[in-house]
Amino acid sequence: MKKKTSSGSRAVKLAVIGASLAGLAATAYFFFGPKGKKHQKQTRAWAIKMKGDVIEKLETARNMSESVYHEIIDSVALKYEKGKKASHEEIRELARDLKKHWKTISGSAKSKRRTAKKARR
Repeated sequence: MKKKTSSGSRAVKLAVIGASLAGLAATAYFFFGPKGKKHQKQTRAWAIKMKGDVIEKLETARNMSESVYHEIIDSVALKYEKGKKASHEEIRELARDLKKHWKTISGSAKSKRRTAKKARR
């Protein structure tokens, strides 16, 4: 017997995929944008790993809202602060930068949901 998937769960999955893609796009802009060379020199391996951890948690999140997005970033940042991966200020700076990208991520997720609704018709 086939499992029925609700349109809500499909939309959530598409939203998470859209959010992940937006996060990757933001990361690409960070490294290859106008100040990319400067950022490439400043970035360390921990920052890339931290962004990857945030993306992994975004993919497993069931509901995506700005508060959930901020909670995910805060929990990952706390883990990195406890692990002494970098200075507290560097970690807080990266967390603030990631939080600024909510509008991009939410806009991308909404457009993915609209595309999914049109495709089902």
